[in-house]
Amino acid sequence: MKYTQPGTAGGTPVSSPADAAYSFCRTDAFRELEKMIGLKSVKKTIAEISAYALIQARRNQQSLKADPTALHMVFRGNPGTGKTSVARILGGIFKEIGILPKGHLLEVERADLVGEYIGHTAQKTREVLKKANGGILFIDEAYTLARGGGKDFGHEAIATLVKAMEDQRNDLIVILAGYCLEMDAFMLSNPGLRSRFALQIDFPDYDSEELFNIALQMYNERDYELSNRCRWKLKCNLDAFVKSHHPHSGNARYVRNLVEKSVRLQALRLVDREYLNRKDLMTIEAVDLP
Repeated sequence: MKYTQPGTAGGTPVSSPADAAYSFCRTDAFRELEKMIGLKSVKKTIAEISAYALIQARRNQQSLKADPTALHMVFRGNPGTGKTSVARILGGIFKEIGILPKGHLLEVERADLVGEYIGHTAQKTREVLKKANGGILFIDEAYTLARGGGKDFGHEAIATLVKAMEDQRNDLIVILAGYCLEMDAFMLSNPGLRSRFALQIDFPDYDSEELFNIALQMYNERDYELSNRCRWKLKCNLDAFVKSHHPHSGNARYVRNLVEKSVRLQALRLVDREYLNRKDLMTIEAVDLP
């Protein structure tokens, strides 16, 4: 179970839907979303959902008919495509525009929800829901809740979640995440699920250029830079990875592992040198790439 507070640097919650609409795309969290590499369709959908929620609130203020703003979602995609990162940022956006009071992200998996005996699962799930109240509950590999057959306690967790989504609908957003095909099957496992998760967002695999830019961003955030030969080698490696990789091989996680490995190999190359200048300490050479 992972608990993440939304970023607060310079951002303050808005006081009304009208203020929120004015500052809609000016929030720190929205800027953070825009800085993410790729994900063009995901960013567009997040903007649509945020604008929709704000306009419904303003219609309600003017005594106009407003659709109920149930914002529970399904994030479908392979590992390393940004699902958790986007969910964390989304919590920050919804806090800053006044949709959620806290905006924190609570990331859980099956083991955090499912107990070992009758009644234990409902208790565990309610405790998780209490911690998530005011923010986003992100359930990774959510389809595992329905994999154990009719007598599996995962179904009890699903039933408890469905009830809470009604009871806490103004203070809680639930995001179910996982692989595309498995999530489709999971949504069919409970009659109440599909109608309560009308918002489904697909996270595509990154192409080689996006992975290259993600790597450069990771190096830059760590105060590293690549030599020209290293940049060329990295680009060739990522081109080959995209052409040959298995869908579950990691996307941006693969890049993160590669970046972290290269930083360790650079350290190993430099550690015995008596004198090191700033450029030496910052530069990743081609030989440092695994």
